[in-house]
Amino acid sequence: MSRLFGTDGVRGLAGADITAELALSLAQAGAAVLGRSARLEDRRPVAVVARDPRVSGEFIVAAVAAGLASSGVDVLDAGVIPTPAAAFLVGDVDADFGVMISASHNPAPDNGIKFLARGGVKLQDATEDDIERAMAERPQRVVGGEVGRIRRFADAEDRYVVHLLGTLDTRLDGIHVVLDCANGAASGVSPDAFHDAGATVTVIGADPDGMNINRDVGSTHLELLQERVVALGADLGIAHDGDADRCLAVDARGEVVDGDQILAILAVSAKARGELVDDTLVATVMSNLGLRLAMAEHGIELVQTAVGDRYVLEALGAYGLTLGGEQSGHVILTKHATTGDGVLTGLHVAQEMARTGRSLAELASVMQVFPQVLVNVRGVDRLGLAGDDVIQAAVARHEAELGDSGRVLLRPSGTEKLIRVMVEAREQHAADTIAHELAELVRDRLGTPSEA
Repeated sequence: MSRLFGTDGVRGLAGADITAELALSLAQAGAAVLGRSARLEDRRPVAVVARDPRVSGEFIVAAVAAGLASSGVDVLDAGVIPTPAAAFLVGDVDADFGVMISASHNPAPDNGIKFLARGGVKLQDATEDDIERAMAERPQRVVGGEVGRIRRFADAEDRYVVHLLGTLDTRLDGIHVVLDCANGAASGVSPDAFHDAGATVTVIGADPDGMNINRDVGSTHLELLQERVVALGADLGIAHDGDADRCLAVDARGEVVDGDQILAILAVSAKARGELVDDTLVATVMSNLGLRLAMAEHGIELVQTAVGDRYVLEALGAYGLTLGGEQSGHVILTKHATTGDGVLTGLHVAQEMARTGRSLAELASVMQVFPQVLVNVRGVDRLGLAGDDVIQAAVARHEAELGDSGRVLLRPSGTEKLIRVMVEAREQHAADTIAHELAELVRDRLGTPSEA
């Protein structure tokens, strides 16, 4: 039987995969597992529940709240707020756990259910397994005064914005920022936070109707943001995804500043101010080679993890570090957040501009972005990669050719019948040639030719 929880909660097509029945059952099981400590202390568990603005979130959050209350959990309904806001609020009010209804950067028909443990942190795999097992058991039912109450968390947004502003030590006066809120959960709080921090704010993608989340806007569709920044003569653009745990940026010329470049900017600044613990940054194996070289040049050690913000979080926690993230824009500042926070990240990028008086393009120049080519080879035996000596020999040969000026990474997908071939080099032509040569070899050795 396949595991219900994926890399970031339970996700699928709302109404088909994510049903009201599933949401109710998950909530009851979550109440049994995550409310256990409170019951042992002879008190009623409290949960913060929130969602992004997808239309399906309305019925899912109703089912989740019903499942929790019927299991004796008091529910604080925070309404539409970003995932990192929900995580912050769980810790801020000392709730026993939280539930976020969102499918992040996915299109509107999808949705998901993600639990947050006490303190607003992601669940361990073992805890998710406990919840799955609890779903097969008889749900805990309470009656009379033991039934949980469902209340509106009236000041949820205000608490989060105050928290964000409290992380800044420099105002953003004089900086013009264009915010793309992806018609998602940041549509209210991100403009408020930047405005209150002193920035001049222009907003796009902040008219959610339940179905337009991530549609042609946000961190996966930067074209409109690039156009507006240049047309308005703004200093920068900030793009969130649907649940605002990501941040990508656009400089005044309309050039994209990705998650790797943002990490480089923040890491170099933090080290210069003595705030980068152990002078170490955490990133994934898919981060650009330019990030590694830039960090080495500035005396910063780079710890690399498997792909996924949960692995970055694990490494940050294991080593007690303060900064990590992904090229996709998940940036984690552990001094201020327990998860990736796109609004927080955007504020701190703008703050660095205000603090130094430098443009975003100047700040991003700390890192040279190497041409990176990624080819997905489908319809192959992904498990056969490690044992194929011919492929490994070809990889070794190309790595020797590239030396310190490039990198080769072949990685089997964790969920699909697919192998990802990634090549970086100083020259685009070299990256293209090596990537497609290796992709063809993988097809020949491990499957039949298919579209890359």
